[in-house]
Amino acid sequence: MKRINGLLFFLFLWVGSIYAQASLKDKLDELITSDPMLKTSEVGIVVHDLTTGKELYSHQDDKLYRPASIEKVVTAVTALDVLGSKYQFQTTLSYDGVIKNGILKGNLYVKGGFDPEFMDLDMDFLVRAIQEAGIRTISGKLVGDVSLMDSLYWGAGWSWDDTPESFQPYLSPLMLNRGCVDIKVSPSSKGRAGKVEITPESDYYQVNNRSVSLRPGAGSLKITRNWLANGNTIDISGCVSSVRKKTLNMYDSKRFFMNTFCYKLKKEGLSVSKDSIFFMETPDSTKWIYTCQRPLEMVLKRALKESDNLSAEALFRQLGRMNGKHTSHLSFGDCQKVVKRFMRHSLGYDPEDYQIVDGSGVSLYNYVSPRLILAYLNYAYRHPAIFQPFYECLPIAGVDGTLRGRMRMGKAFRNVRAKTGTVTGVSSLAGYVTSVKGHKISFVIINQNVLKARQARNLQDKICELLVRMN
Repeated sequence: MKRINGLLFFLFLWVGSIYAQASLKDKLDELITSDPMLKTSEVGIVVHDLTTGKELYSHQDDKLYRPASIEKVVTAVTALDVLGSKYQFQTTLSYDGVIKNGILKGNLYVKGGFDPEFMDLDMDFLVRAIQEAGIRTISGKLVGDVSLMDSLYWGAGWSWDDTPESFQPYLSPLMLNRGCVDIKVSPSSKGRAGKVEITPESDYYQVNNRSVSLRPGAGSLKITRNWLANGNTIDISGCVSSVRKKTLNMYDSKRFFMNTFCYKLKKEGLSVSKDSIFFMETPDSTKWIYTCQRPLEMVLKRALKESDNLSAEALFRQLGRMNGKHTSHLSFGDCQKVVKRFMRHSLGYDPEDYQIVDGSGVSLYNYVSPRLILAYLNYAYRHPAIFQPFYECLPIAGVDGTLRGRMRMGKAFRNVRAKTGTVTGVSSLAGYVTSVKGHKISFVIINQNVLKARQARNLQDKICELLVRMN
């Protein structure tokens, strides 16, 4: 009798499990069939219960879609596996020749390591290191070493008209302030030009301030630069009625870095000619002065939490360094080879079935399937050394990052950690859910051909709420 009762108990659990799965499938099917947005657009979905190891739901999960920024999942997981969480981005200062009586009779080299977090304060540390080395005059060249990448500062399929926005800087191994300037415009007395503050301070850019304070007739305030001519004149026009801020990218990040470096050196009293700036590789024989180091996790956090394109491309560029003997003049192709190798050998997927062009998802030429992205999520979950930093860096629903304004109500609040993705026509979400029963669930949702991203986000949030409430 006890044996029969035991069998009935397990049969009850099995039937309950089947019912729960069927219920989830029915609810997701109903969402998909009833949403008016999906009459004119596509969606691919796949859901996997990591706790039980069972797939819970799939819909068009093998179809190819443009991923937008959930491609950063591919970059992040590959980087954590190939490079490791202890990897450091390095910007190195060195010289050749000799230092005598405060004069460097030789060249000063700054070797870029594609550090996307190199800011104004870090450059001040470079200047201080030169002073502490006893250098007061540089008689030779001021050399920027950008040999870590080739001359293509944007990837294939990037939209040229996204400049001068800060989310698409000109890529370079030498990046200062993310290749951008931060502009603050404040009103002064009525009828006079507004007050303009720009950081970092530099002589690399010029300012054309045609703004008018507290005069609505002057029109809306506009802050831009002459980007069509690849110029760096910041143009400010219109009415300044309150404090306004804007971040613009600068054309040619490497020259912005080196010109500002030269400007800071001269401001500190060091003698160096602006005409002495050159770009070449650093010889192996140079003498070390200083290295600025940046942990990978700091870059990873911005890439995932804030969906930052520069940070993702910096991670992508580091992957290229792992591609055999090619350690300089790396192309997007060199980086793609490492991603393909990981996809084939670690995930068991054929990279020829997909198209990974860049590290950020900006390119219009990227094509992946929801199931491929799920494979990256599940791989990370099975490897604690990858999962811990990856999971910690994902946005939390209703709390931070690109999910700070979403899923603030209901059970999904704080129980979803996922990467968002948005480009014109595409909205995507991929990550993990913790259900009310404590199950860890991985999921991928890609909406394509969507004119209003808000509608796609609403659908994604509803799906997440269902997954969290799943029994």
